[in-house]
Amino acid sequence: MADLAVRPMTPDDADRVLAIYQAGLDGGNASFETAAPTWAAFDAGKLADHRLVAVDADEALIGWVAVSPTSTRAVYAGVVEHSVYTDPAAQGRGAGRLLLDAMIASTEAAGIWTIQSGVFPENAASLTLHQRAGFRIIGTRERVGRHHGRWRDVILLERRSPTIT
Repeated sequence: MADLAVRPMTPDDADRVLAIYQAGLDGGNASFETAAPTWAAFDAGKLADHRLVAVDADEALIGWVAVSPTSTRAVYAGVVEHSVYTDPAAQGRGAGRLLLDAMIASTEAAGIWTIQSGVFPENAASLTLHQRAGFRIIGTRERVGRHHGRWRDVILLERRSPTIT
């Protein structure tokens, strides 16, 4: 990880962020989505203060993380859902963990007490990454949606801040 750094995501990163997103979707185990959104839709759905990218020593963008609010109700202001994606060619280099750690620091500094995510059971690497970063499995949402013509389960993960009480 010594050759990797995290920085805020900017609009100049749009093409690369969406390309990495699409590569993850093309793998079949990242999301129910099948096509990356437009930048305008991505931008509208993510909280601006918690969008980060991982870059390598050459400043090439190799991964990203972003959070979305889970509800507009005030009581859930400290609960977000996140997405983290790494370029398939860069997986296994520690970018995912670096991004999760930076996102956790960013959200905690903003008073966010719960980060959640849904992961397909077949995405073992993502489940391991999240558990190592302090997420716990809450449960499995069985047959919650159809993806490419078949029912898929989703494992719900959450990380509760130990510092925000």
